[in-house]
Amino acid sequence: MTGMDDPYKTLGVSKTATADEIRKAYRKLAKELHPDSNPGNAAAEERFKHVSQAFKLLSDPDKRAEYDAAARAGFHPGMGGMGGAAGGKPFNFRQSRQAGRGGFEDIFSDLFTDFGAQGGARRQQQAPRKGADMRQSLTVDFMEAAHGGKHRVSLAGGRTLDVAVPSGASDGQVLRLRGQGEPSASGGQPGDALIEIRVAEHKYFSRAGDDVRLELPISVKEAALGAKVRAPTIDGPVDVRVPPGSSTGTLLRLRGKGFAGAKGKRGDQLIRLMVALPPSDEALKAFLETWSPPDGYDPRKGLRS
Repeated sequence: MTGMDDPYKTLGVSKTATADEIRKAYRKLAKELHPDSNPGNAAAEERFKHVSQAFKLLSDPDKRAEYDAAARAGFHPGMGGMGGAAGGKPFNFRQSRQAGRGGFEDIFSDLFTDFGAQGGARRQQQAPRKGADMRQSLTVDFMEAAHGGKHRVSLAGGRTLDVAVPSGASDGQVLRLRGQGEPSASGGQPGDALIEIRVAEHKYFSRAGDDVRLELPISVKEAALGAKVRAPTIDGPVDVRVPPGSSTGTLLRLRGKGFAGAKGKRGDQLIRLMVALPPSDEALKAFLETWSPPDGYDPRKGLRS
């Protein structure tokens, strides 16, 4: 039997098989027959070539349709090599096209050259196609996105890869790992693995571009009189100066404490002060009952139309 007598039989699928069924059958056979899994086994290597040829034909909707049409017209595989007429006479695609007998040469133009009376065939020299890319997602926490790190990712088929997450990685960023995708059906280079980064939310940090945002609670006394307070950053805690007379919403900027940018320059950390009152403070209540704001002070002045 020649490897392409019947591509459906070669892959072990029916003539009504879906594209997904054909793809699954090919992957299973390619894994079993690949030369790397069968070193020195010439028979397995030859069958792997035939399986790859069959998949290349049947995975192309146009070529598959033309092949099926040729078979229905009476040019059955297995008669005189790859194509024979109903009477058993060897069929040459190129000659039939020139004679106006159907023109099915295009079906196999990228697989084979002419088939002669002896049924022999020569491989047409053609650059092999690259394998398909594989896509996978990887979720990392906020700090890992900030500083980078390594993760192990499981791919389809049971393979695992160690992925280096760069510092400053952003949500939705795609890392391309060349040569780690699907094998080529025609002996070409394998495809790539595309790893999409997903960054988990942090309990108090958030990100805006390369800047890190933080809401920092402060007391009434710290807001009114000013103070030096401890604040977290992605590099560890630091002391920050709260200006006297600060209100909720006052912004402080820590330069260079954000995420690494595309050119290596880091963003900033923006701290939004939030005045927090204790749940119960009788002394504060007593003080405020006797306190009056300065004349002309109206905290809602800016809301008047």
